[in-house]
Amino acid sequence: MLNHIFHAIKTIPELRWSFPMFALYAMLAALISGYIKIHYRWNTDHTRKIFHFLIFTAAAVIQFIWALPGVLLFGMTVAVVILWACVRKNQSPFYQSIARSRDNPHQLFFIVLPFIATGLGGLISNLLFRDYAIFGYLLVGWGDAAAEPAGIRWGRHKYSVLSMAGIKAIRSLEGSLTLFVIGIIACMLLSLFFQQDTQTMIPVALMCSLTGVLVEAVSIHGMDNLTVQVAVSGMAYLILN
Repeated sequence: MLNHIFHAIKTIPELRWSFPMFALYAMLAALISGYIKIHYRWNTDHTRKIFHFLIFTAAAVIQFIWALPGVLLFGMTVAVVILWACVRKNQSPFYQSIARSRDNPHQLFFIVLPFIATGLGGLISNLLFRDYAIFGYLLVGWGDAAAEPAGIRWGRHKYSVLSMAGIKAIRSLEGSLTLFVIGIIACMLLSLFFQQDTQTMIPVALMCSLTGVLVEAVSIHGMDNLTVQVAVSGMAYLILN
């Protein structure tokens, strides 16, 4: 396992030509999120998920092409973009687009924590389940990106989840249902990558999405990017491997 990490790190210099492309994409995703927040006054729960969706989708594509070395390099560029926003705080439109008011006064903590959780989730999924990590990327990147705004808009049946720093965290059954549906769609699309027929992928999509919903429902606020990624990738690995 450690050898896999060391090999991935050693391979990163071979991809140095892609660093400007990754950095440009990360900055563009941040600019889009910030622009929509400032000029269209969208709810931060929505603009935050725009960045979330764009980054996870890119990570899935990079995983498909360059595997773990590419994802590590891309994660470094995203880290720089987020760090710069955190330094500038409210002077940065991007920071305003990802700093949720309900996380106040610990907004910075709940920006950094999910990012660390995302990185660890991707790394662990790669080490344990290799190519199947892409299931976790898309289910979290698409399902979770849709679930939170849907839950805010249509959520009527709410439940509390564990949190840190004294921040109250609420989710809804409607949001969980959205995660389930979008997760199925995301997993079915992966049938092209894994060259599986529809009949095989339907139970995979159902089980991965159900796993994502159940794990997300019991995950600590800010840690679900880790727990859901690993659980979903593991489920896909168990069924397809």
